Amino acid sequence: MQPVIKHFFHSASFTLTYVVSCPETKQCAIIDPALDFDIFSSHIDTSFAQEIIGYVKKQSLEVKWIMETHAHADHVTAASYLKKKLGGQLVCGRDVTSVQSTFKELFNFPDFKDDGSQFDLLVRDGESFDLGKLTFKVMSTPGHTPDSVTYVIGDHAFIGDTLFMPDSGSARCDFPDGSAALLYQSIQKIYQLDDNVKLYMCHDYQPNGREVAYYCTVAQQKAENIQICSNISEQAYIEKREQRDGKLAVPRLIYPSLQLNIRAGQLPGPESDNQYFLKTPIFGVENLN
Repeated sequence: MQPVIKHFFHSASFTLTYVVSCPETKQCAIIDPALDFDIFSSHIDTSFAQEIIGYVKKQSLEVKWIMETHAHADHVTAASYLKKKLGGQLVCGRDVTSVQSTFKELFNFPDFKDDGSQFDLLVRDGESFDLGKLTFKVMSTPGHTPDSVTYVIGDHAFIGDTLFMPDSGSARCDFPDGSAALLYQSIQKIYQLDDNVKLYMCHDYQPNGREVAYYCTVAQQKAENIQICSNISEQAYIEKREQRDGKLAVPRLIYPSLQLNIRAGQLPGPESDNQYFLKTPIFGVENLN
């Protein structure tokens, strides 16, 4: 038996969210959900999340899991909001604690708990958990971030920010504790899956204005990926990846995303006037001397 998979595309951040359900029991998992966040007005909106809620209710699904492939730096997660509205348990890779520790220090959050307790289930490589009569298996796939995981269910794998569609290459590795060498090794693990396994992207940037594409097979990636087809050496990939990363801009939503996503999407506490705030670090202060 294979799961039923419904994709949703968040065009503002090029993020793909999935609802994966067991056709017999109607239990479902929501993978990498996004909130709408306007960087200029600091306004949060739930329009995209409402699309997911509408689908879940229309299909009479029971949410068991709300899953993150990693702590994202390019969109704000809707995980905690969806848990409040639909129920379910929050799932993330166990090494999210490493990401939490890094950004606890960067943002100077002395009271923030960097133990992963914001999530209900922290998973590691080789573990599995059920979705109705189906089973998710966890693969640790670090490189983009240290906490990155891939979720495999039946002939389908949700790969987070490892590979993009073949015409877009692979994820960047220049975030704290990112590693092109680790990402190369993680992608080799993905390439060891059966050739017919479908790989589901976390993002699609629609190069040259093409239509949104959200999955392809392992065989297609190995044959066609412009950065890491099956015959590229580790050293050649690392050089290509690091050269590319040196030219990339910082993600537009990096600071709000990370502050919220290490909390599973929960807001920090309000200040005395019941207004919520996020921090923006300032770099280059020495230039003012």
